[in-house]
Amino acid sequence: MAGRCILILGGARSGKSSLAQNMAQRLGGKVLFVATGAPLDEEMRARIEGHKKNRPRDWLTLEAGADVGDSIMTHIGDAEVVVIDCITLLVSNILLVGGNKEKDGADRIDYASAESRVVSEITSLIKCVNSAQATFIIVSNEVGMGLVPPYPSGRLYRDLLGKANQRLAQRADDVYLMIAGIAWQLKGVE
Repeated sequence: MAGRCILILGGARSGKSSLAQNMAQRLGGKVLFVATGAPLDEEMRARIEGHKKNRPRDWLTLEAGADVGDSIMTHIGDAEVVVIDCITLLVSNILLVGGNKEKDGADRIDYASAESRVVSEITSLIKCVNSAQATFIIVSNEVGMGLVPPYPSGRLYRDLLGKANQRLAQRADDVYLMIAGIAWQLKGVE
């Protein structure tokens, strides 16, 4: 039996992570929190520490910047709920590993390779959701509602995150869109 999957989309600071944590607490049981953010600078380190302080102490935390599906399967144990926060940073991590900048600072993007890496990551994650006996709560930003990014790497990021969100939404049993702290259910029955 496949695990239940809930996808929470929204803009920055819309309340996505809070909703995910509240849902996980209401579901009860053992929780595995999967953090995809990497502490690349002081601001990000501070954000990660703030998020850690806001999570219940009895939650197990897994830090995985890539290969998330495989990492979850290795560490899920007897967790009944898995919170993944967030796909936005996961896609960013995948693109950063590919190295899109030349020495002169210009974008040199291998679109096909980048897309293949993101599709592979999301496919692996969906396989994990389908094989685990847990409820998955997945958080991601909706980035396609704003301005078109002025650089090729920004447009690639927006496009690939949009494709990742679409694939996850197709698999999800429930999809929510967060706007100003209010959850709008787009798919599923509450």
